[in-house]
Amino acid sequence: MRILRIAMAQINPTVGDLSGNARMIKAGIKAARTAKADLVVFPELAVTGYPPEDLLLKPRFVADTRRVVDEIAKECTGMVAVVGYVGQGVEAQERTIRPVVVSAGHHDLSNAAAILSERRLVASYGKWLLPNYGVFDESRYFRPGRTLPLVGLRGTTIGINICEDIWFPDGPTRLQAAAGAEVIVNINASPFHVGKARLREQMLATRARENGVIVTYTNTVGGQDELVFDGSSLIVDQTGTVIARAKAFEEDFLVADLNVEAVGRGRLAHGGKKSLSGKAAGVVERVAIKGAASAPKRSRVVPPLDTPLSECDEVYRALVLGVTDYVRKNGFKKVVIGLSGGVDSALTAAIAVDALGADNVLGIFMPSPYTSQESGEDVAELARRLGIETQTISITPAFEQYRQTLAQAFRGKAADTTEENLQARIRGNILMAFSNKFGHLVLTTGNKSEMSVGYATLYGDMAGGFAVIKDAPKTMVYELAQLRNRQGRAPVIPKRILDRAPTAELKPDQKDEDSLPPYAVLDPILKAYVEEDRSIEEIVAAGFDRETVKRVVTLVDRSEYKRRQAPVGIKITQRALGKDRRMPITSGYRSG
Repeated sequence: MRILRIAMAQINPTVGDLSGNARMIKAGIKAARTAKADLVVFPELAVTGYPPEDLLLKPRFVADTRRVVDEIAKECTGMVAVVGYVGQGVEAQERTIRPVVVSAGHHDLSNAAAILSERRLVASYGKWLLPNYGVFDESRYFRPGRTLPLVGLRGTTIGINICEDIWFPDGPTRLQAAAGAEVIVNINASPFHVGKARLREQMLATRARENGVIVTYTNTVGGQDELVFDGSSLIVDQTGTVIARAKAFEEDFLVADLNVEAVGRGRLAHGGKKSLSGKAAGVVERVAIKGAASAPKRSRVVPPLDTPLSECDEVYRALVLGVTDYVRKNGFKKVVIGLSGGVDSALTAAIAVDALGADNVLGIFMPSPYTSQESGEDVAELARRLGIETQTISITPAFEQYRQTLAQAFRGKAADTTEENLQARIRGNILMAFSNKFGHLVLTTGNKSEMSVGYATLYGDMAGGFAVIKDAPKTMVYELAQLRNRQGRAPVIPKRILDRAPTAELKPDQKDEDSLPPYAVLDPILKAYVEEDRSIEEIVAAGFDRETVKRVVTLVDRSEYKRRQAPVGIKITQRALGKDRRMPITSGYRSG
């Protein structure tokens, strides 16, 4: 039986930390050697971290990445390593094609896979299909690849491609399989959103089945600004069956023995492989790895098949990982959160505790003249259950001083949202004072429903460094809170917090529904308009009241200026309020 042993290193690199990323890659090579692997694979742009963005416009950064690749190559003996890096010049592109200058001026860069063996870079594959939508800007930095290296290793032909390349039926995978590839090694930095893992598995199964190849999918893991990468690396056999699945939302090292002989038998049963056209054949490069004719003696490895998570579990794990890595990678140790007695701040605190530990979370309760006794009680109980330190600082004296200071200027004007916003801004100042004095990162607590319609105060509850639940609609916030309460020995979020009507408590007897439609109505409208780009007519046709829809759409459109000034937050839906959705602030177009 012809067996290829692959090791897939699902690592958590940090953008720009070339030496730290190199240490992880070298450790993975060492672990693969211990496992007697023939091939070890690392994620897309593992050397630089993903996405490196405008670091790629710095020539020294690009040069440093190549130097690091050379250092990594020295560790690679007795096996082949595939490592994502930034390719430059002819090493990563077809030798006969002249560079095509793109707008960024970096015509010779490619999102590449380095093929390392016997202490050197023996070949490089440049990503063919560059995503340039949503959070992706790859055409700004890279040009597409034009060659298809096929690696011959221990009698097996291996095709290598990168992320987007495998999503399309007529992409490189088809050409590589037609040229004789039996195993496709696809390396990735595929950001998480709800439902992505299931969609990904379906796509990979289809691609493996239609080409009669084994597909290995090595994904990165970790948080990078608003993005979270879920890992969940996969191996799918030639029948479309998932035979290995790595852990979700944590680093993993998956080792598997691939039955390459079964690929050949399957192709014979289906009349053999299709032949390449003359034009396509011209882009194939054969790379034979010398000294790799026979495999060492080793016992059979049974790969892990981790159980997929539910969608709610996925989101919660993504939020925890996003907080962990944003805090850790940016050099913070502790966070501070304004606790109001509401579900948003309660969930944010629970996530922070799970990410950082209770000792690293400080809660500040800042009652105003309109804060209820129940809110104070609920904050105290939440803090007790989570085991976090809290401090109470009344904003009433500062609020009264502000009103006195402004009394003459505001004479004859009735109280309105101005006074409400003053309270929020006083709280924002207090939280930022704690951040300045103690070095804690302020976690904001606004949800996607509020951020979409502008139900938030600039320089008030929007003030902070990281917006944990910025992409979670209010209805999802309740689902996540209930999920967290089902974990562990006892619920951490008091029942009354979940049962009370949402309120900002900035004026007497205030409720969110005084200003907004019920969240059960608001959230589906927002999903249709913000995430799916549905028109008012389409949303109304789905059963929603026309005047309500028009009002919500107007609020969304008018609040773009606020969202531009909000802190970065974790993307968990297919279309988040950030890089995914880039609307102009100044616009004469009206959706209604």
